[in-house]
Amino acid sequence: MKDSSKMTLFQTNSVIYFEKCIKNYPSIRIFMKLLLLNLKPKLMRKSVIYLVLLIAVSVLALFIPAVPASIPTEGINSGDVAWMLTASALVLLMTPGLAYFYGGMIDTKSIISTMLQSFIAMGVVSVLWIVVGFSLAFGDSIGGFIGNPASFFMFQNVLDGKPWSLAPTIPLVLFAFFQLKFAIITPALITGTFAERVKFKSYIIFLVLFCLFIYAPLAHMTWHPEGFFFKLGLLDFAGGTVVHMSAGFAALVASIYLRDKTVEKKAIAPANIPFVLLGTGLLWFGWFGFNAGSALSAGALAASAFATTNTASAAAGLCWVLFDAVRGKKPSALGFCIGAVVGLVAITPAAGFVTIPSSLFIGTIASLISNVVVHWKSKTSLEDTLDVFPCHGVGGAVGMLMTGLLANTAVNAANTTGNGLLFGEFNLIKIHLIGLVLAIGFIVIGSFIILKITDLLSPMTISHEEKKIGSDLSQHGERLQNYDMEPMREAV
Repeated sequence: MKDSSKMTLFQTNSVIYFEKCIKNYPSIRIFMKLLLLNLKPKLMRKSVIYLVLLIAVSVLALFIPAVPASIPTEGINSGDVAWMLTASALVLLMTPGLAYFYGGMIDTKSIISTMLQSFIAMGVVSVLWIVVGFSLAFGDSIGGFIGNPASFFMFQNVLDGKPWSLAPTIPLVLFAFFQLKFAIITPALITGTFAERVKFKSYIIFLVLFCLFIYAPLAHMTWHPEGFFFKLGLLDFAGGTVVHMSAGFAALVASIYLRDKTVEKKAIAPANIPFVLLGTGLLWFGWFGFNAGSALSAGALAASAFATTNTASAAAGLCWVLFDAVRGKKPSALGFCIGAVVGLVAITPAAGFVTIPSSLFIGTIASLISNVVVHWKSKTSLEDTLDVFPCHGVGGAVGMLMTGLLANTAVNAANTTGNGLLFGEFNLIKIHLIGLVLAIGFIVIGSFIILKITDLLSPMTISHEEKKIGSDLSQHGERLQNYDMEPMREAV
């Protein structure tokens, strides 16, 4: 009874305290209205559209089951299949790794929201890829810019399709799912630029539009044998252009489009640096599948890409810490993690085209340049919350140029464009300079249009009051720590 009376007294005091909070603090009052009064009915009405779309696609699958006539096995190599299954799983692991990487850097009030933006991409893009995404990226070429959406619509002609021409020893379905993992992480990378600033529903719309109209065309142009960049002779081994430049420059456009000059720009204190360390470890580990898997077989080229990946990341992480020390900063865990990721980004387009010593140079140079750009960006009005543009946009562009400088045909016989500038040939670097300008132009213009369309369909930015509360509560009704909400409900 004594304990019970104490609890009753505590609850009474809690109610009085919350009544005072609600009366004196408008942000708490707004939060309570969102949480208890208005949010659920609105979400229920608006969510019907998305649920109906998913159900419609699922029902459509019953009428288009894509039953294979016969599954080709000729030329399939079990060792290559085993490696590519492993590589696909490694690349998928990078997206949860990215969630921890970004989640540890953001404000405590928005950790769950930021991490969910990466995880939800695994669901949305996976469904989109089955329906039409793979067709747009790798279907029969339409002018070298986009795939025919009917080629593999609802994954027809995939199970019984011939192996992809550039991956003749693995089933087409395995190639399709390996490429899916790249499509998943690319839009997830962009979330770092508008973390805790956009509405969740608006992000989903942007995610779909980006995959269909930016990622798929870039993947087709770069990796399809009939693609515009492929035929031009541009080399992108594992996604420097398709993944990192597309995410990085889309992030730059988003940071300009979404910035609010009336609000003072404030630095964000990382919520959980051990999360960042964990995320970096998962990214580094998964990146071996990302780059070495892009050899599309288990052989010497995969081993070479594996080695260049590790070397560039190690050099970049060390360079970032040392450069910070030269600036008068203490060596930090955050600095090493960011540097290591920059190195992984920069080596991505070059991993299967350059030698291992060359990867050392690429990692170091990319780290120096990205560090300088991060420092410059901090002095501008750009709100790229987690430095997506300096790390992925700039890192990817540096990697693309370094490929044009350091690639050698002796490393990879599939390089028919020629050697890099360092080996006395100019053609490759010329093509990469042209490709760099064209790719950036396409990404920037396309991203602006997509952002504008998204904003018209669903206003993107959250209110100042919602930002104060944090995206975890305002967008998802969740928080890092759970509390008993009953006294607060009674107070309201």
